[in-house]
Amino acid sequence: MTQTRIGVDLGGTKIEIAALSPEGEILLRWREATPRGDYAATLARIGQMVRTAEQQLGASATVGVATPGALTPGSGLMKNANSTWLNHMPLALDLQRELERPVRISNDANCFALSEARDGAGRGARVVFGVILGTGVGAGIVVEGQLLQGPNGIAGEWGHNPLPWLQAADLPLPRCYCGRAGCIETYISGPAWSAAYLAQQGVALECAQIAELADSGVCQAAAASLDLYLDRLARALAGVINLLDPDIIVLGGGLSKMACLYSRIPERWGAHVFSDCVVTQLMPPLHGDSSGVRGAAWLWDREDGPGRP
Repeated sequence: MTQTRIGVDLGGTKIEIAALSPEGEILLRWREATPRGDYAATLARIGQMVRTAEQQLGASATVGVATPGALTPGSGLMKNANSTWLNHMPLALDLQRELERPVRISNDANCFALSEARDGAGRGARVVFGVILGTGVGAGIVVEGQLLQGPNGIAGEWGHNPLPWLQAADLPLPRCYCGRAGCIETYISGPAWSAAYLAQQGVALECAQIAELADSGVCQAAAASLDLYLDRLARALAGVINLLDPDIIVLGGGLSKMACLYSRIPERWGAHVFSDCVVTQLMPPLHGDSSGVRGAAWLWDREDGPGRP
């Protein structure tokens, strides 16, 4: 496929759009606020942004959309989205009607993984596990350049598995919005880490502030908090290596900007990996916060039927 691709990243607070050339160059990119809680307005906003982009490009384009949650196979209804006004809605079908063309949709973590596997930090790797560490925790899997979705549409839903190898500090199990307790997301998402520090120290800090205090060497509480976070993330990723054995794990989301992750996590995960050595690489994203929208555009990298990446 040689034409221009448009990617849309539908987030809870912002909608981002970007157009890619056939070579992957970003031709345009901007963000607008998401009409929170308003499904019809969300559809209209995406339609308006795509039409504006095509006017600027002077040409029509394919459209791929990164979404929170996933499409339910069979019914095509959205599920598992923390942008709850999307759940149980036929988002793909409604966007195709709004835009009067086929639209391909996939989970935002899938799109992140696809972008980094296609021409990012995981380029050339056989198996790429792309992780989002932000307000939520998710992941996507790309095998030999192909996005793995699974028959239930939930491949890579790593954040809603239990944190492995529980320790005393991990108890009691924190409740998750999904209705379960002890999910990985409830320990290593940004809000979870900040909330745990507030509960322990009575001080409200952002994750970056905790990490900065820890690195300064002047705050033992922050250092202990960072150490526990690293231990939990290492355990969670070790479980992925034991199950999937990826060539490379790429971290995205706001927490991926902490440089200490890439040296200190691999030092720890070996204690939990069922192997005498671990050659899996842990890398930051090459495309940073543009990976999600780029991956949405790359959903049209192959001609295998509308609506399917």
